Amino acid sequence: MTASPPVPRRRVAIIGAGPGGLAAALAFHRAGHEVRLFERQDAVKPLGGAVLLSLPVLSVLRDMGVDIRELGAYGVTEFRNHRGRLRARLPFNPRAEARAGIPGWHYGMLRSAAIERLLAVMPPDLIQAGKRFTRYDETADAVTAHFEDGSRWEADLLVGADGIRSTVAQQTFGELGLFHCGIQVWLAWCHCDDVPRDVGWISHSRNVQASFFPILHDGKPAVEWWVVEPWNEGQDFDGDVRAHLTNHLRRWADPLPRLAAATDFERNCFRWEIYNRPALSSWSKGRVSFVGDAVHPVSPYAAYGMGMAIEDGWWLAKCLEGVDLAQRDALARGLAHYDRQRVAYTNKNAKMARYMGYLFHRTPWPLSALRDAVFDHTRFLEAMLVENYLKDAETQMEMLPIAAR
Repeated sequence: MTASPPVPRRRVAIIGAGPGGLAAALAFHRAGHEVRLFERQDAVKPLGGAVLLSLPVLSVLRDMGVDIRELGAYGVTEFRNHRGRLRARLPFNPRAEARAGIPGWHYGMLRSAAIERLLAVMPPDLIQAGKRFTRYDETADAVTAHFEDGSRWEADLLVGADGIRSTVAQQTFGELGLFHCGIQVWLAWCHCDDVPRDVGWISHSRNVQASFFPILHDGKPAVEWWVVEPWNEGQDFDGDVRAHLTNHLRRWADPLPRLAAATDFERNCFRWEIYNRPALSSWSKGRVSFVGDAVHPVSPYAAYGMGMAIEDGWWLAKCLEGVDLAQRDALARGLAHYDRQRVAYTNKNAKMARYMGYLFHRTPWPLSALRDAVFDHTRFLEAMLVENYLKDAETQMEMLPIAAR
């Protein structure tokens, strides 16, 4: 009697149930792995307001079985000055749209809506809530995650998806080296009549950004808007939020002042300071790898933090498709493939976003006046955006081993 070949071990432990952790858990589950997603909170609670997701991200979500119908609203992204003068318009790529089978490029939506769509197709027993990760032990054959309550779980692969202050990353790579980016963001959303539904603005004064984009809220038209301003680490804010933001927007072109007037600041406005960390040349070490902010936090200028985390989770599972995770050499080859696919691309986006933040918020006078004159009267900004952001993102879309359905 011939013995049956051993069944490959495919156990994956994921720490952190943010967008990247949820995407990784779903992608590995659909690929046939035994997955546990550990979240320190008592439930998965999406933070923040609205987000923009692009064609590659929506294609990845759809490939994982997520229903993307009426998830968000799309429009053309335009860069303008605070008086409304057009500086640049991000063009759509018909080839990318045709490959995705989705019109447009950017889609605006509430972060909570995207998380709810992921959870809707997630087997509930995959998520282990109330589990605060403390450390891991690794041997040649396994990696074991330990938790504050004394429990542990042995896996073949540990995925750190626990955010910018990642405990997993600190154990793996040492001190994180976080640094303040010199800006803070106010993100809000509202219902407001007579706001364009086919366009979003990213607009700037001398050192403040104020922007808006159409979204859907429970299937109905709404608008997300945000303000980015210079801010120093340790600087306190104890003023009135409505008055602070209304004062920023009082000289702005319509519709931005109306959006502030229509917003419920108690429930629909969020603030956070932006931190970053030095870029890593590899995200994988032994039986441990990472997704999202745990290895590449990105400032809001890329409009891509949540999207890249979702892409990371999908690509990590895709690069390990068919791999026996118990086999250390095979796992190492798969993780090296993942690093090649994602690290340079996300590092470039994070660097570009950080540079844009410095350019628009920390450039001193009179250089800021020269900057604005160049952006107002030439196509330099559009060329820079296409070359440093859109071209690479469109290439990602064309590289995805999935197409329109």
